Amino acid sequence: MDGRSDLRVDLHTHTRWSPDAVTTPADLVERAAEVGLDRVAVTDHGEVEGALVARSLDPARVIVGEEIRCRCGTELIGLFLEDRIPTGLDVRETAARIADQGGVVYAPHPYAYARRPRERARAALALAEAVEVANARAFLPLWNRWARRGAGALGLPACAGSDAHFPMELGRAYSVIPTFRTADELRASLARSRPVLRQLTGPWMHVASMAAKAGRMAARALPLPVGEARRGPSLEVAEKV
Repeated sequence: MDGRSDLRVDLHTHTRWSPDAVTTPADLVERAAEVGLDRVAVTDHGEVEGALVARSLDPARVIVGEEIRCRCGTELIGLFLEDRIPTGLDVRETAARIADQGGVVYAPHPYAYARRPRERARAALALAEAVEVANARAFLPLWNRWARRGAGALGLPACAGSDAHFPMELGRAYSVIPTFRTADELRASLARSRPVLRQLTGPWMHVASMAAKAGRMAARALPLPVGEARRGPSLEVAEKV
């Protein structure tokens, strides 16, 4: 970070703590610096442990977050969290849990769903403090256009995120936001957020994510030697960092 008044912020990224991602926390913070991101939100699916590890490596750059699947299938992101929020809650309860931690409610890829995209978008936008109108993994441009229109119709701040599951995806989309340090300062700055989409990620990266998830599930299904415990992501910190 070089003292600029505006920051380049990727508000949606994943580490290996997401079942369909491969990026280690160490690789994430290194790649974020390489591509010129001043801040990066680590928003693993249903987990904050990877984000906490990443923040321990680069406290000035990393925002702890979580991407949470609600009961209706809609996903919300909480930014500036400390504790995990369970999946499968009602969308309003999920937003309330984010607010209870003082976090920011962020609507990721609100229309990029195969089923009931408008219904799921309405549920997210009704509660969001900011909307992801440029998601690099939303490979059908129509999804991002709908998100931009939805945010504009409601007067909500427009933001961007790479939704990176692999290191090379980081920074493909980001927001230019006036400098902030806390959740409240981010809220005050969001009105002047400018989303930037540098590169759309093709559908093959979703295939790669599904393959990574399938490989991990297959590995966990293998029988273990007698007396050996299964190692989950939270027990692999030394390997990941």
